[in-house]
Amino acid sequence: MNADGLIVVDKPAGMTSHDVVARIRRLAKTRRVGHGGTLDPMATGVLIIGVNRATRLLTYVIGASKNYTATIRLGQSTITDDAEGEVTATSPADGVTDAAIRDGLARQRGEIDQVPSAVSAIKINGQRAYKRVREGEEVEIPARRVTISRLDVLDIRHNPGLVDVDIDVTCSSGTYIRAIARDLGTLLGVGGHLTALRRTAVGGLTLGEARTLDQLEAVAPDVISLPMAEAARQAFAQREATADEARVLSHGGPLTPVGIEGPYAVFAPSGELLAIVSERDGRARAEIVLAPA
Repeated sequence: MNADGLIVVDKPAGMTSHDVVARIRRLAKTRRVGHGGTLDPMATGVLIIGVNRATRLLTYVIGASKNYTATIRLGQSTITDDAEGEVTATSPADGVTDAAIRDGLARQRGEIDQVPSAVSAIKINGQRAYKRVREGEEVEIPARRVTISRLDVLDIRHNPGLVDVDIDVTCSSGTYIRAIARDLGTLLGVGGHLTALRRTAVGGLTLGEARTLDQLEAVAPDVISLPMAEAARQAFAQREATADEARVLSHGGPLTPVGIEGPYAVFAPSGELLAIVSERDGRARAEIVLAPA
């Protein structure tokens, strides 16, 4: 089977994104499989998988905004900023008020400079940060600019010494939800970490389209959720090419610009996806050509 397209997987807890890719390779019977944005093993929810030629769309998927629901636990810090790591400090959170929690989270809304979690896959001097931490090094990761466009409090639960806060987040690519928990705990002086994380959407792809690995196993090898053209229509602005334009574009040539803010998808008269295009310097040029050779 040589299908090209995206699969929206509802990733279970306890698996890495690479584990999911390995499972899909087996189910789809192809080696050309990749994912559009890592989820930590603890996390569940939307993981976009590209199969065959659709792996070339994953660059754009990775850059899309993300939605998450999560639970922050105040009163404990961990080495990983989530429940997977050992507790490094505790401080009773009984005195923390709901108003202080809401105010602390409000300070993280908008365009902010966020320091990623030390135990992360970010490379420092050519080596993964998590590897340096596990070898006992002190790791300093520079802050990066991210946008948290929505950060809503869903529920606050007070327990002896601890407070659990459920949140709903929409953010730019590269945002660490673990860091939101850590930074809230630091601001309130009691420490904090993430105890649950579920990704509910990547761009326009949501849990509504997602299937579990068991569901995919049941229909294998017919596992594609969104064939190439359908995936592109959902993810990009669109342009319909004439037969002549389709010929030029499929050979890598430029088209006349039409004023669409890119990147956008260009389709042949047959409805087939030809390329992802951006307009610059008076030309519409392909960033990637996807028409079959």
